[in-house]
Amino acid sequence: MIGMLIGNPKYPTYQVFLSVFIAALITGLAMPLFIRIMKSGGIGQQIRADGPERHLIKQGTPTMGGLVMLIGVLLTCLIMAPPSPDLICAMAVMLITGSLGLLDDIESVAHKRSLGLTPSQKMAGLVIISVAFCLAAINWVHVTPEVRFPGGFTIDLGVLTTTIGEGPGAFRIPWLYVIFVFLLLAGLSNAVNLTDGLDGLAGGTVLVAMLGMGMVAFRYDELSLAIFAASIAGACIGFLWHNCYPASIFMGDTGSLALGAAFAACAVLTKTEVTSLVMGGLFVCEALSVMIQVVSFKRTGRRVFLMAPIHHHFEKLGWSENKVVIRFWIISAAFVALGFALYFQLR
Repeated sequence: MIGMLIGNPKYPTYQVFLSVFIAALITGLAMPLFIRIMKSGGIGQQIRADGPERHLIKQGTPTMGGLVMLIGVLLTCLIMAPPSPDLICAMAVMLITGSLGLLDDIESVAHKRSLGLTPSQKMAGLVIISVAFCLAAINWVHVTPEVRFPGGFTIDLGVLTTTIGEGPGAFRIPWLYVIFVFLLLAGLSNAVNLTDGLDGLAGGTVLVAMLGMGMVAFRYDELSLAIFAASIAGACIGFLWHNCYPASIFMGDTGSLALGAAFAACAVLTKTEVTSLVMGGLFVCEALSVMIQVVSFKRTGRRVFLMAPIHHHFEKLGWSENKVVIRFWIISAAFVALGFALYFQLR
């Protein structure tokens, strides 16, 4: 009976909600085994020395839980989602970026330091991933190289395009759009990575953001992408069972970079690049707080925030970790609601 419903196009909403459940179940049940494996191998998170003092007790907590999340999403999509070019592109971006994050986590653990790959190494990897994804989206999925704003305003970023070959098989390289997609994907990947600083913060905010993106994809008539986004939301639910305060596992860069890239990929494939920045407004605020802090300190020697990213600022003000996390979840949900409302102005 379940198999009939899964494959029946009459029940697309059922498929999306069931995907949340399946991904949550796979991730939640597999995580304890992964935690035991990591503990037995003595593989744990390295805490930054200049972070809040209360975080030092988290030193050695198992990390790389994002690996289990990605497996949960992959298995759920294999079970639930009809294959499509959109799904393959989004899945590839998530898994390849997750692999980059995994290398970063392994490097961090191997050298017993909070930093893994160098910024230039990470950026080089993100350049390759974003360019490959953009060209696949343009030439295989046939995404238009334009950016749409609420109210109907559109910017054509395909004005500087190199075309190789002729006819239907011509290969197009829209240079301005390639740069834009890189900035979007690299920016959101790093923004989610910066958000991953408190127990349950990144998992909860990505959960609500991907639920919003799933609704966008569903209205965009992309069932496979909707299931993909729903699967990520479900994996976050399964992960949060073990990541809530006090966390038994961290997602690591394996999860945070991959989830940010997946969110950006969905935005490009549904042509909601601008509204995605509103839906992911909390991630944008986290990234901006770091940029503002760095620029201010370099130019004036003064810090705008007590500590950046901004969630640490509120910790320094005396807020408990749980208070920061829950209030940031609420803010993230508000951003998602606003972004989803603006989405209707695109059509």
